[in-house]
Amino acid sequence: MPEAKISPSMLSCDFANLGVEAKRMTKNGADWLHLDVMDGHFVPNITLGAPIIAALRPHTEAYFDCHMMVSNPLQWIDDVAKAGGQMYTFHIEATEDPLAVIRAIHAAGMQAGVAVKPKTPVEAVMGQIAEEVDMILIMTVEPGFGGQRFMAECMPKVEALRRAYPGLDIEVDGGLSMETIDASADAGANVIVAGTGIFKAEKPSEVISTFREKVNTAQARFAASQ
Repeated sequence: MPEAKISPSMLSCDFANLGVEAKRMTKNGADWLHLDVMDGHFVPNITLGAPIIAALRPHTEAYFDCHMMVSNPLQWIDDVAKAGGQMYTFHIEATEDPLAVIRAIHAAGMQAGVAVKPKTPVEAVMGQIAEEVDMILIMTVEPGFGGQRFMAECMPKVEALRRAYPGLDIEVDGGLSMETIDASADAGANVIVAGTGIFKAEKPSEVISTFREKVNTAQARFAASQ
């Protein structure tokens, strides 16, 4: 079974101190750093892009989990790879040829993830897509802004994926906190993205370690039931 990976969302950090915030998260036990790239078209917000990823790269050895909320995912693959991105997660809703995007990501030397918005059925990424990607991201809020309410109604998608692909990294993103981690872990998610739930915590290290413990316990329970 895949192990827990805790990926704090840099969308909730102090952007004026991006390098310092990245180091703070890894010091507190983060496995990955989640970098939200928004183009103002696929989602109604604009955030960082490849130049900022490249500027951050020398400040941390953390794994860069790049969530590409962009209308043309093929366009940015080479730029993000050169900037130091390691996981390139595009939205299934943004392309008519997801397999071509996955193969281009792999050809650029990155791992490929595919994301699913709350209203998109999980069947959209089952089958060959799930077999070729390295990770599937189930959005638990509408993409575009941080601080939204966790949508528990998305958990059946996670459960379906975990049953069908027991060895796959399954990520959840949106509204993750100490109040919602149990539902996510029990459904089968092993990659946990949290912004305000970690960055605004009094003791981020305790939140990260609790997330990891709950995920690994749930994954072990699932493995024992097979």
